[in-house]
Amino acid sequence: MNHTVNEKVRSRFLRGAIFLMATSAIGPAFLTQTAQFTERYLASFAFAILLSLIIDSGVQMNIWRVISVSGKRGQEIANELLPGLGYVIAALILFGGFAFNIANIGGAALGLNVLFNLPLAVGGLITAALTIGLFLFKRFGPVMDRVMQICGIVMLLMVGYVMFNSAPPVQEAAYRAFVPQDYMILLLPIVTIVGGTVGGYISFAGGHRLVDAGITGKENVKFVGRAASLGILTTGIMRVFLFLAVLGVVSAGYSLDENNPAATVFRVGLGDVGYYLFGLVLFVAAISSVIGCAYTSVSFLRSFHPVFAEKNNLFIAGFITISALIFLTIGQPVQLLILAGALNGLILPIVLTTILIASRKKSIVGDYHHPTALLLFGILTVLVTMGAGYIALEGIIELWNG
Repeated sequence: MNHTVNEKVRSRFLRGAIFLMATSAIGPAFLTQTAQFTERYLASFAFAILLSLIIDSGVQMNIWRVISVSGKRGQEIANELLPGLGYVIAALILFGGFAFNIANIGGAALGLNVLFNLPLAVGGLITAALTIGLFLFKRFGPVMDRVMQICGIVMLLMVGYVMFNSAPPVQEAAYRAFVPQDYMILLLPIVTIVGGTVGGYISFAGGHRLVDAGITGKENVKFVGRAASLGILTTGIMRVFLFLAVLGVVSAGYSLDENNPAATVFRVGLGDVGYYLFGLVLFVAAISSVIGCAYTSVSFLRSFHPVFAEKNNLFIAGFITISALIFLTIGQPVQLLILAGALNGLILPIVLTTILIASRKKSIVGDYHHPTALLLFGILTVLVTMGAGYIALEGIIELWNG
């Protein structure tokens, strides 16, 4: 697709890419982490959210623009820079994608358990059947875009409703976003939420969707930059809504259930109805993450052999099927999820460094000039995420051995 495409069609793909990226980031782990960190750090967690959004912007603006201008997916760019690197990145992202998809299917099953008291195994099967059904459509792209938009809007409205009902201390949160009580103790939550919103496959979700839609080339660069910004903004609004909802509950003196902290927020804010509302939000967040994870993870195979592109929907269905079978047979393997979390943090600086080098290679981006300010922002982000990844890896090793 090029500059001759009418604005209506481009806008449809814009919304699809935005919500694919945002809903991929907003999964069960997103809900749990935000609730836990808010209870621990109270209003000061606003600083971690603000800083993570700035880092997220540095990642997405660079990756989306270079991918779209080049018309190549992340693994293709990596292989051009260093033969074989694309295969390594693809393998790491696929492994992480499988691990997180098992958790996403588990989250959707838990949501159905809350709503309809279904056994987790039945909920997992229903989730797999629904998502596989979507990808078996001959032209699943537009259907996926619309489903992701609906999921994103439902989550924003519901969490926003709970936020207003919990009456959070907004002024204190705004102040602590710039003046937290302790900067250093917020390092770990910053590492965690950055990895959760732009780590692993998530950083490529929207960019690969635009490439698949054909929205590539220098003439679309401003459009793509706008899409990346809106994707981060959408995720940020959801994070802020959930943070304020939790802050309102814990500021009123309530303690969150350590096994299901996000559920407590909904129940306190809206009573028993809130608990069922939580089930719906959890299901929507999880099933949209299953879709985003499967689509983006399998997109890393498409350039390695024509069969992956020709039978793309079948490979996505297979990815979901394997994830569901693992969930049904051995549940959510904790060590696998821990290792996948570490990989997410470690993959990010590698892939971002690759993209930044590619932004200066004419063989990849042609005569496109990547803004120097964006390049410097990206380098700073690489340094921060490298340090963060090292700290996260130390913690992961302790957990693994412990």
